[in-house]
Amino acid sequence: MSFRPFLLAGLLTASLSTQAHTTPAARPMSQRMADAFISWHPDSILIGSRKTARWDYEQGLMLKALERVWQRTGDARYFTYIQKDLDQFVRPDGSIRTYKLDDYNLDNLTTGHALLTLSQMSVPQAEKYRLAAQQLRKQLEGQPRTKAGGFWHKKIYTNQMWLDGLYMAEPFYAEYSQAFNQPAGFDDVAKQFALIEKNLTDPKTGLKYHGYDESREQQWANKTTGQSANFWDRGLGWYAMALVDVLDYFPQNHPQRQQLIQNVQRLAPVLVKYQDATAGTWALVMDQAARKGNYQEASGSSMFVYFLQKGVRMGYLDKKYAAAARKGYDGLLRQFVAEENGALAFNGTVSVGGLGGKPYRDGSFEYYLTEPLRQNDLKGVGPFILASVEMETAASAVGTGKTVAVDNYFNHELRKNALSGQPETWHYTWDDRTHGGFYFWGQQFRDLGAKTATISTAPTAAALKGVDVFIIVDPDTRKETPQPNFVQPADVQVLTKWVKDGGTLVLMANDTSNCEIPRFNTLARAFGLEFLPLNLNMVKGSEFEQGRVNIPAGNAVFKTAKSAYIKELAPLKVQAPATPLVQMGAHTIIATAKVGKGTVLAVGDPWLYNEYVDGRKIPASFENYNAARDLATWLLQQSGRK
Repeated sequence: MSFRPFLLAGLLTASLSTQAHTTPAARPMSQRMADAFISWHPDSILIGSRKTARWDYEQGLMLKALERVWQRTGDARYFTYIQKDLDQFVRPDGSIRTYKLDDYNLDNLTTGHALLTLSQMSVPQAEKYRLAAQQLRKQLEGQPRTKAGGFWHKKIYTNQMWLDGLYMAEPFYAEYSQAFNQPAGFDDVAKQFALIEKNLTDPKTGLKYHGYDESREQQWANKTTGQSANFWDRGLGWYAMALVDVLDYFPQNHPQRQQLIQNVQRLAPVLVKYQDATAGTWALVMDQAARKGNYQEASGSSMFVYFLQKGVRMGYLDKKYAAAARKGYDGLLRQFVAEENGALAFNGTVSVGGLGGKPYRDGSFEYYLTEPLRQNDLKGVGPFILASVEMETAASAVGTGKTVAVDNYFNHELRKNALSGQPETWHYTWDDRTHGGFYFWGQQFRDLGAKTATISTAPTAAALKGVDVFIIVDPDTRKETPQPNFVQPADVQVLTKWVKDGGTLVLMANDTSNCEIPRFNTLARAFGLEFLPLNLNMVKGSEFEQGRVNIPAGNAVFKTAKSAYIKELAPLKVQAPATPLVQMGAHTIIATAKVGKGTVLAVGDPWLYNEYVDGRKIPASFENYNAARDLATWLLQQSGRK
C-alpha cells in the first residue's frame, strides 16, 4: 500500500481547495458532490460491484446526505431522488423488496430515516412509508442481544457489538421513538452507547476498538477483554456520527442526554490528538499513522469533520474544535476531491472493514491494509457531503447563540398525529413536516446557527427570556379552535416592552376568513401596523401567477430573492414608526418598524410554510426558499437583546 494515490489526488485538487476559499459565489461543494453522485447513480443505487440495487446501509447514508442538501438548497431534485429510490423498494403494504427481517442485520435499519421523513410529509401513499418503518422497528424487537442487552451487529455475528452498528441502528431507533412517542426507546438507545463506552474504550488512548465479543470466543477477540485488536478509523467514525445524530431526537429532559453529550466531549480531544498535523486528516489505523503501509483515509476523516463541526454548531463542543474541523475539511479537499471531465470524484475510501466472516478477518493491522481503496465509494461520498453541509453552514452562522421561538398559544390547532395517534398541535409549528408546517423554515434558522423553540403559554417576560426572535402566526378563530386564546391588552403590553428592549417580533396574519384579525390588530397597531379586511392574490387552482409578488432590487431584507408566491393575503395599513418594505401596486404587503431597540416585521400571510418553501410544488420562478433564508438571516441580525 503506497501513498501515491493520495499524492496524485492532492495534485489534482490543490486548485479545488483554493477555489473553495476564493470564489464564494461558486456552487457549494455539498451540492456539487451530490450532483456527481446522482450522475453516477441516475436510476438506482448500486453498491460496490453489485449488478442490482438492494436495501442497504450505504443507500440510507446517501439518502440522509441528499436530504441535507435539499434542505440547504430548496431544490426538489434531491427530494425526488430520495422518493424514487424508496419507491423501488417499498410496496403499498409496507413490505420492503430485498429486505429480510430474519437476517437481524443492523445495517438494514439505516434507510429507516428516509422512511420516517416521508411518512411525516404531505406525499401520496405516506402510509406505506410508515408501515415500512414499522417493519424495521419490528426487527429491533427480535434483534439478538448480548447478556448485557447490547444488539448483536448481525444474527450471524453472535455475541458481538461493533462500532458500526451504533450508526446503523440508533439514529433510526431514536427518531422512531420520538415520532411514535415511545419514550422507552430512548432508554434502550442510551444503553447501547453505554455498553460501547464500557466495553470498547481504551483507557490509555481514549480511542475505541472496532468490535467486542462478549463470549470471548472469536479468534480476533482478546481473551480477557473481548476487544478486537485495533482502532479502525471508519468504525470510530460511524460511532461519532451516531452520537451527534441521536441527540437530534433525544428529549431535553431525558436523564441520559447529558451523558451522551459528555461522550461527545470526551471523544473530540481524542480525535484532535490523532489528527495528522500536516495532512489534517486521520489514518486508517488511527494510533499507528507512521507505521509502514498505513495511510490517510477519506471516509473516517469525513466522518470526524462532520462530528466536530456539528458538535460545535449544536453547542455540545467548545468553539475551538471548529478549527480542527476546518483543518480536516481542507485536508479532504486537498487529498481526496478530484475533478475529472468537469465532474467531481472522491478518492481514498477503504472499501470495507470487518471482523470474522469468510474469509476470516482477524482485525490485525495487516488485515485492515489488505482491503482495497475505491473511488466514489458511497461510504466516503455520503459523509463528505454531510461534512460539506456542516462547513457551509458554519460559514453563514449569523444566528449562533440566538433563539427563534414560534407562538403556540394564540395559534393552537389540534389534530391526531398520523404516527403516534395522539393529539398534537400543528399548522405553523417547527415539528410539522406536512404542507402547513414550518419545519423547513425552522431548518433554515437552525442552519444559520440559531436554536428554535416553542412558546405554548401567553407571552410573559419569563416566557420570552432568552428569546431573540418571536413569531406569531395566524391567531385562531373559534372556527379553528373551540376555546381560542385571543390577544389581550396584557399581551400587547408585554410584547411592546419586549420589543423596545431589543426583541424582534414577526406578525403573520392570514386571509380574513382564517385568522382572528381584530384582536391581532390591537397588537399590530402598537407598532404602527394594521391588517386590513381585504383578500389579495386569490389563486384559482394551480394558476400560480395569480399569487406573484415581485420584490424590488435593493430590498433591505430580501437581498437574493426577486419574487415570491404569497396567496390570499391581507394587506397592511402603515403609519409611523412603521414603513413599507414590499408593495404591490397601492397595497403594502410587508412592512417593518423600529421601536426602541427592537424590530417588528408584519406580513398578511404565513407564506413560508413547507408547501411553498421546500421546492416541491410552486414553479422555480418563485423564490420562496431564498426569501425564507433572506428573512431568517435578516431577523437574526436585528436582535438587540443582550
